[in-house]
Amino acid sequence: MMTYIIYIALSLMALGMIMSAIRFVKGPTAGDRVVALDTLTTIGVSALVLLAYVFQRFIYVDVALVYAVLGFIGVIVIARYLEGAL
Repeated sequence: MMTYIIYIALSLMALGMIMSAIRFVKGPTAGDRVVALDTLTTIGVSALVLLAYVFQRFIYVDVALVYAVLGFIGVIVIARYLEGAL
């Protein structure tokens, strides 16, 4: 039963990543693209943590944490650049 829930969660994450990637490509403004990139990062971190659970390789959690911190810093830098403060 738990396996089906994990497969459903991974499928929904993949669907969310596809939808965010489409918004990233088609986004009419730079702000839309930044939000889509942040969403992609968040879903990617969630998928890494879920895969760490599935494969029982908890080093993936460390990778996910580094990815989350770098994604957060990247979004802040891009937002400051778009604001004109950088």
